[in-house]
Amino acid sequence: MVERVSDDAEKTPQPAKTDAPEVHVADDLIVTHHELETPGGTLRYTARAGRVVLWEEKVESEVFRGRKPRAQVAITAYTLDDADPTERPVTFAFNGGPGSASVWLHMGVLGPKRVVMGDAGELAPPPYAVVDNPESLLAVSDLVFIDPVSTGRSRPVEGEKAKDFHGFTADIESVAEIIRQWVTGQGRWLSPKFLAGESYGTTRAAGLAQLLQEELGMYLNGLMLISSVLDFSTANFERGGDRAHALYLPFYAATAWRHGFHEGRELAEVVDEARAYAARDYAYALSQGSRLTAEERADAVAAVARLTGLSESYVDGADLRIEHWRYFGELLRDRGLTVGRLDSRFTGPAASGIAEHMDADPSMDAILGPYSAAYQHYLHHDLGVRDSGPFHVFGKGVNEGWSYKEFENAPVYVLDRLSRAMRQNSHLAVHFAYGWFDGATPFSAAEDSVAHLRIPEALRENLEHRYYEAGHMMYVHEPSRQAQSADLADFVRRRSGR
Repeated sequence: MVERVSDDAEKTPQPAKTDAPEVHVADDLIVTHHELETPGGTLRYTARAGRVVLWEEKVESEVFRGRKPRAQVAITAYTLDDADPTERPVTFAFNGGPGSASVWLHMGVLGPKRVVMGDAGELAPPPYAVVDNPESLLAVSDLVFIDPVSTGRSRPVEGEKAKDFHGFTADIESVAEIIRQWVTGQGRWLSPKFLAGESYGTTRAAGLAQLLQEELGMYLNGLMLISSVLDFSTANFERGGDRAHALYLPFYAATAWRHGFHEGRELAEVVDEARAYAARDYAYALSQGSRLTAEERADAVAAVARLTGLSESYVDGADLRIEHWRYFGELLRDRGLTVGRLDSRFTGPAASGIAEHMDADPSMDAILGPYSAAYQHYLHHDLGVRDSGPFHVFGKGVNEGWSYKEFENAPVYVLDRLSRAMRQNSHLAVHFAYGWFDGATPFSAAEDSVAHLRIPEALRENLEHRYYEAGHMMYVHEPSRQAQSADLADFVRRRSGR
């Protein structure tokens, strides 16, 4: 059964008229009803998919001028039928980029449907398949997927500039307002609330947690930070970024293990050795520069080469400093292959045998087609959204034009915001998910960030860590998807405060 919501009680209340020129926009949501068979029984739920209006209050010369529409934001919300809103949790989910739609978390691990695309070394051919997801987080939480402005089908309204939404603060404020509108419109202020973000979505989630709590009084139960990046200096290889070289070493070692450079050893053993070396001997060697003795340098070259799978001549020529884009192209150069950045389990043919680094990420090449096709098929056939406008998995030019003016002359850093949110709300729990083969937000760099949260020791009990033998989107690996689904559901159950 399909219904279109336009002017009924489920729609966000419209504001009073203003003196500004009217822009005629309204919420446009398609309502459909579904069932999902899960290990715990049948879930009967309602989906609302489409676009909602992002409103903004206007004050000119200290005079309130009402509210005006700024954008139409695409959301897909799933709510369990006949559930008690004070008992039923709700999770707001988004991906990163910045500039990515929420299709990855939606069709990969959280939603009631998922894409079947195969995995590294055994990819399915197009046109792929969409199947039920019995492990969906919907079993324990309502879900609201949000596509920030310029991603998916979200767009500014006529007369508004897209670039006004493309920045750290503007993005957080717009997503926070969509969350506030949904919670208010659905009467969910007393529901346990969670945020689930991936990649830059974790950066967004940290800022959102502080904003929602401090400015809106919307206290959260938990954050699910998947492939987190909370301090961008951990990936800064330029201008003396020796810290990044050390923090990436355990990831390089894991990748080398995956591709056969540590035969006869367990992954955990290799990673632990790389962690220990990076924290002490490697950090020392990098800090010394030309002050290293010849013997010290030779020892460091040998250790880094052995751990990373690279040749000693390459490590020596790189002055012990292995930049990640170059690593992806160098590790399997003699096989004519590059390894993936998002997921180094994936390999692809190198465009050139002498290129400085890879020309494309084979892991992104593997996942983009399946997820794009699956979601647009699902949106049309299951959710009843017939809008023929373009769907942008990645908003055009959004990433390149993203404003970080709040961090001028400094790396993007949100550890202080997450720390403040946790100090303010001692019940706020944070779940960190790491992929051993994630070269975009490596586990070792994320671990270092978590260790620098400025919170009392007692609050560290609110942090939990889970690791998966996959990459950035760890759920493309079937055993990891199943394990992660169980881990996230368990987190929500335990942290719902009921």
